[in-house]
Amino acid sequence: MYDVQSIRNDFPILGSTVNNHPLVYFDNAATTQKPQAVIDAIVEAYSRTNSNIHRGIHTLSQISTTQYEQARKTVQTFINAPSDREIIFTKGVTESLNLVAQTFGEAFLHEGDEVIVSAMEHHSNLVPWQIVCARHKATLRFIPFNKAGVLDVEAYKNLFTEKTKFVSVVHISNTLGTVNPIQTLIDIAHSHNVPIMIDGAQSIQHCPIDVQKLDCDFFAFSGHKVYAPTGIGVLWGKEKWLEKLPPYQGGGDMIETVTLEKTTYNTLPFKFEAGTTNYVGAHALGVALRYIMNLGIENIQRHESELMAYATQKLQEIPQVTIIGNAPEKAGAISFEVAGAHPADLGMILDKQGIAIRTGTHCTEPIMQFYGVPGTARMSFGLYNTMEEIDYAARIIARVATMFE
Repeated sequence: MYDVQSIRNDFPILGSTVNNHPLVYFDNAATTQKPQAVIDAIVEAYSRTNSNIHRGIHTLSQISTTQYEQARKTVQTFINAPSDREIIFTKGVTESLNLVAQTFGEAFLHEGDEVIVSAMEHHSNLVPWQIVCARHKATLRFIPFNKAGVLDVEAYKNLFTEKTKFVSVVHISNTLGTVNPIQTLIDIAHSHNVPIMIDGAQSIQHCPIDVQKLDCDFFAFSGHKVYAPTGIGVLWGKEKWLEKLPPYQGGGDMIETVTLEKTTYNTLPFKFEAGTTNYVGAHALGVALRYIMNLGIENIQRHESELMAYATQKLQEIPQVTIIGNAPEKAGAISFEVAGAHPADLGMILDKQGIAIRTGTHCTEPIMQFYGVPGTARMSFGLYNTMEEIDYAARIIARVATMFE
């Protein structure tokens, strides 16, 4: 059984109060809270075993190195990667996406080439490609979506030409909650011999990920979205592609030999991990992923699906509320408007009642432009949220809606 009350006891912040009310945390798409096991791992590492990795023969360095490389193997297991050589530690999904855009652009993009992304991308999977395409005089093309927040797969098929070199698409929209049909998108890209990258920032914590089954070419996610610390993330890539891409940054650890005249580069995965990495963060990420594996990602997915359905129902019962994005398959987040209320005003009033939601454009300004709204209020859910929290939030939102009406 999935005992959410017992799980909540693992997260110390959930026992706190905000503005004299128990904290109701519905901002999980922005960042998740951390279980005590992750907090303890960070404190223990800095208190007892801290030392730079890969560079020392002394005991502390060996312990830190072992923890770092064990975390890499944990990530490999979590996403079912063929090899831990394909697991690159980064600062987060933004750096992972930039790494691929910059290195793929340097190696393979030329004037007149084309890259496909969706029109619902987070800025971190849009801006890097805008920069790279401008630099190489390539064209960025967009998969449209409809008012329900569903990608137009037929339009996607028609975007491919002999000039298409890469596809990069979000798995689950952080704003709309839409679960995109990435298996279909991957298969179509590969039918044209085009590599594809999946932005998994909003899927890694909500559903099972098997990169071998998906057969995508790259997959990226952030630790802080999956109950680990900030400043650590992962890029997984097929070895055949990672070998072809040039280094992203130069410095220590990514080199094999250096002379004043020439440098040769280290093997995977170290070729892409220049300098002192966030080795404590990587260790804590491994702890977070093991915590999730102990709970069972399928159990989490089932619990969160029930939360999504219940929250959708409760919001739809409020006449003044309009949900933005009604895709048939959604996960993680619900964006909505309250008639007459600016999202920021709604967010501030809810905060006075201890309820944390996100308001604004959610780093997806093109989505807001499509719907013709300045921003939305967003409730997003994690493995520790409850129906009772949704009931409480819905009552407050209904009261606020009546005020603004």
